This record gives sequence, C-alpha cells and structure tokens, in this order.
Amino acid sequence: MTVYLYTVYKGVYLIKKIHNQESLKYYEEFSFRPDDILIVTYPKSGTVWMQEIVPLILSQGDPVVVDTVPNWDGVPWLESRAFIYNLDQRPSPRVFVTHFQYNMMSTGFVKVKPRVCYTDWRTRDVFTSYSHFSRMASFLVIPGTQTEFLNKFLDGKAIFGSWFDHVKGWLSATEQHIMYISYEEMILDLEASVTRMAQFLNTPLDSEMIRKITDRCVFKNMKKNKMSNYSLMPSTMMDQNVSEFLRKGIAGDWKNHLTAAEQMQDVKYTFVWDYFCVFYHVLGQSQPIVKVLFLMAMIHHDLKSQSASQAQFRKRRT
Repeated sequence: MTVYLYTVYKGVYLIKKIHNQESLKYYEEFSFRPDDILIVTYPKSGTVWMQEIVPLILSQGDPVVVDTVPNWDGVPWLESRAFIYNLDQRPSPRVFVTHFQYNMMSTGFVKVKPRVCYTDWRTRDVFTSYSHFSRMASFLVIPGTQTEFLNKFLDGKAIFGSWFDHVKGWLSATEQHIMYISYEEMILDLEASVTRMAQFLNTPLDSEMIRKITDRCVFKNMKKNKMSNYSLMPSTMMDQNVSEFLRKGIAGDWKNHLTAAEQMQDVKYTFVWDYFCVFYHVLGQSQPIVKVLFLMAMIHHDLKSQSASQAQFRKRRT
C-alpha cells in the first residue's frame, strides 16, 4: 500500500496525491524573498492554528481572509501544488507553510533566509493526533493497530519522516531567521504567544487588537471556522465521522489513548517543552537564550531518549 500512496523525496515519505514531480520541481526552483514568512511544523503540531494566527496578525485583525478563503489557499503549502497558485505574483509579505525537514529545504531558502515560525509539540501528543488523522484521511496508509503505527512513527516511517530528525534539524538551524514556539506555550498563554509572533513579524499591534486576535484564535472558536476545520474537504478524502480533523486542541490527550507499554513511562527522558514555558516566562523574550535552551535540551533528548524509547518499546513487544 505504501508504494501506491507515497513517494520518497530526500529520504522521507510524501503523499503522491499531493506531491508530484512538477510541484517539487517548482519548490526547488522557487525564488524566496527576505520578507517571506514560512510556517514550519511536523504534522499534527499546530499547523492550522498558525495558519489562522499569522494572517490575522498581518491583517491587523481583519478576519476577511480567514473567514472567506480556505487556509490551504490563504497560506498555501509551498511544496505541494504550489505551481497552481502563482506564488511569484503574490504581494509581500507572502506566507507559506511546510512540513519539510530542514535538510529538505532548497538552496534558495538557505541563502535568502526568510522568516520562519517553527511550532513544535511533544512526541506523545503528536503521535496521538497523528494516529487519529491517519484513520480518517484516505490518502494516508492505513496505520494498522496503534502499536504498529507507534513502531512506524518511532522509526520515522510516517509521512515527512522522523519527528526526532525534524525537531533536531530545525532547532539546529541557528543561521536562519527563526522564531521557535511550542504548542504548550500557546495553550498556556495564547495572548502572550500572539504578542511574541507579532513582534517577530514586525507588525505592531495594540493590546486591544492582540486580545481580539487571541479570542478569535482560541481553539474552540477556530474549530468552528469551516475555512480552517477542513469540513470543505469531501468525506472521500477526510472522513470526519471517523475522527474530526481538529479534535481537542489540548496537551496530554495521549494519556487517554496509549497503553502503559506504549507510554514508556519508565524511560527516563526529558523534553525541552517540559521546561520551555517556565524558562520563557522567567527569561522573557530573549530569542538567543531560548534557542540555547532548546539546543541544549535537544542534544540531551536526541542522544538519550530516542534510542532509549525505541529500544524499551521494542523490548516490551517481544
């Protein structure tokens, strides 16, 4: 089934129905501008949330675009079907979105260094959301049992590859112009998160406008927006009777779904986002310090937890 639904690009699986040779060639040759904005996430890590927030910031809170244009048109996927949208003709600042790992980015991107908003989420929460998504999307390989899909996920055999490689690569891209923000940070204090994004995007907003955008982007409100919740997609592509595309918008839902073995609770590892919100609110908005904290924790996480969690889980399965 994998060979029919997926293609391999730079070592990772992509969806054939969405990514083809023409769109990938367009992406590789795409001319970035320094004021472009690229939303980057691993799948199921707050992508739609960012596609709602960033346009509202740039429009000074005007909801016309997010209310009338599907988010995949308002903030198009750069590497998939991009040739349809005549992106070169769009006025600056242009906003795009991608799930690509850093080592998959084009030479033009690396050279121009456009602005990047990178959003991450804890592995277990990502996996839980990804598992639900894989069961409702017909263009994805049937995941099998939860345990089988977890094994594929840990091995990086899901679309867009390994979560570990994705996070490691983008957190290591210190030469790029990147703002890092976590899903947990946005849940904890969305108003502060919107404020930080606006500052990064050089878009001054007063406190009233920040509150207006924040209220609009609270998950339960965003979920009602048919331009964002993918209800416009035919059920043959996304069957929301199986699972809603936008489900709960909470952290920690994995506790309701993973078995004790799958939770790997006795594996001692620490995720950077366990401490990010605390450090962020204590240290303020010092991007260099935050990046150092991210990188230090990422190195520890990558060396200790990936091999430990994979080995421990496989040991339990045998």
